[in-house]
This record gives sequence, structure tokens and C-alpha cells, in this order.
Amino acid sequence: MNIHTLLRRLVLLGMLLCLGVVVLGAYVRLTDAGLGCPDWPGCYGHVTPAGALANEGGAEARFPGWELDSGKAWREMIHRYAAATLGFIIVLIAAIAIVYRGQRPVSVRFALALLATVVLQGLLGAFTVWWLVKPLVVMLHLIGGLSTLSLLFWLWMNLRDPGRQSVTVAVPLHLAAQRAAVLATVMLGIQIMLGGWTSSNYAATACPDLPTCQNAWWPAGMDWADAFVLWRGLDIDYTGGVLEHPARVAIHFTHRIGAVLATLAVLWAAWLALQAALAAGGRAGGVRLGAQLAIAALILQILIGVFMVLQAFPLTLAAGHNGGAAVLLLAMLNLNWQLRRAA
Repeated sequence: MNIHTLLRRLVLLGMLLCLGVVVLGAYVRLTDAGLGCPDWPGCYGHVTPAGALANEGGAEARFPGWELDSGKAWREMIHRYAAATLGFIIVLIAAIAIVYRGQRPVSVRFALALLATVVLQGLLGAFTVWWLVKPLVVMLHLIGGLSTLSLLFWLWMNLRDPGRQSVTVAVPLHLAAQRAAVLATVMLGIQIMLGGWTSSNYAATACPDLPTCQNAWWPAGMDWADAFVLWRGLDIDYTGGVLEHPARVAIHFTHRIGAVLATLAVLWAAWLALQAALAAGGRAGGVRLGAQLAIAALILQILIGVFMVLQAFPLTLAAGHNGGAAVLLLAMLNLNWQLRRAA
């Protein structure tokens, strides 16, 4: 096995693990297990929850005011173990990039940027605990995870097909599709941030009806001023949320508006990409497939969101909504990559 094949498989493993870590992180947050261990990186001073449970009284004595919950502790630590494994894989990727830089299997700068991203992500994980699941940090932690996933995916695409195949397309139409795809991806990123803000402020259930919110197309009394305060100081336990209902409604309603705008942007980019592929005949199959996958991922995410509301926010669908967002993001990155490849 040559180094290129080894690196490609390692990146694929890291990408799949990162997707799992993102979904697992959502599950941990949704089950209020983010503070299942009040310290970091251990759990009540132990490497595993088993050690803490074996000396439960002593563990709780070290952290007055905290009650050891076995289920929450294990969920939190399993998430940390998975994230640490991902970090180790990325360290290996960076090491290979440096050691074999003469063969240039991957840009050293790109590998170091990936490594820096996962290190920052680890720090955000620590601050999530130290600052008692502060919504701003939780949202940034989600973005960090998806950024890591995006970098791994982009690297894997380049390793999977390092060549560049030019095709003849209508240049203005192709440029329009490229710009629309970039804009749609940016808007999707903003929408994901809004989703993280909604979840971390426990505002998901603020609008239990669909397509209306609080039985109104524009709910009355929404507190926009309090809804998006990023910093409220330290030493506040944000488990369960600290906002009043009007502020949570404002957050959820903003997330829904963002969903409409992001949907329109993705559809517009996919339509332009399909038109560009049509103009290229059979030589832009990757662009056409990329647009179709983006539309399919968008439909899946919309269906998850709709059924999540209609079914009163079951845990599986709520966690799946995070996974759907990650898949949609990857689909849009793939469309961007295919458009760049065909340029």
C-alpha cells in the first residue's frame, strides 16, 4: 500500500468518525449530559466514569454541589473518547504530510490547518464544561466540529481524485453556479449556527406547531433584544436554559426564517449547477450528480425538521437533525468541489 492510499483511507476513517462525533455531541447535549462530568478531561477526577462510580462518595466530595449520574457521565466520556481518537487520527495525517512532504501527498499547510482546527475544537470542548455549557461556546463547539468535518471531506475529495478534468461549459453560467454554490454554503453555515444557538438555548420546543409558530405566522411578543445576547458572564449554569419564553420564541422563529432562506439558496445553486451541467452535455456528470445530491440532502433535512416538530421533538429526530445538517453541508461542499473541478 503506497502512502497516498494509506492517507486516503486514514482521512476517510477520520471523516466518518468526525460525523459520528458531531451526531454523538448533539445526543449528549440533548440529553443534558454536557456536564455529566464537571471536570475536563477526566470525570470526577478519574479517567473513566467507572473509577468515579467505584468511589462515588469521594468523587462527589471533590465537586460539591454535583451529583454523579452514571448515564450522563458515560455519554459525556464516550463522546470525549471518540473526539480524542479523532484528534489522534488528525495528528497522524499531519505527521504523514510532514514526513512525506517531498512526495506531496497533501499540502503541509492544509494538514497543519486541520490540526490547528481540531486542537481549537478540543479547547472549546474544555470551555464547554468549564463555563457550564455556555450557549456561545456550545455553538462554536458545533461549528468547530463541522469545520473539522468539512476540512476532512475536502481533503478526501482531493485525495480520491487528485487530477483536474476541464470540461467545456458556458462560462457565464458556470461562474454563476460557482458563486451561487459558495453563497448557499455560507448561508447554510449561518443557518447551522442559528440551529446551534436554538439548541443550546433550549428554544427548539418554543414553536410546537408547523408551519405557524405559537399558532401565528408572526408570533406576538417575541423578545429579540434578549434572544441574541452572546455574553452573560461566567458562573451561570445554562443547563435547561436561562431565557424567558418570548426570547426562546424569537430564537426559534429566526431559525425558521433562516431555514427558508437557506433552502432557497441551495435550490438556486443546484438549479444553476444543473443548467451548467446540461450545457456541458455528458462531460459534467459530477456537477449534475452533485446538484442532485444537494437537493436530496436538503429534502431529507427538511423532512427531519418537519417530523421533529410534528412528533413533539423526539430525541432520535432531534439528534438526526444535526446529522442531517452535516450531510447537507457535505453535499454542498461536494457541489462546490465538482464545480471547481469542472472549471
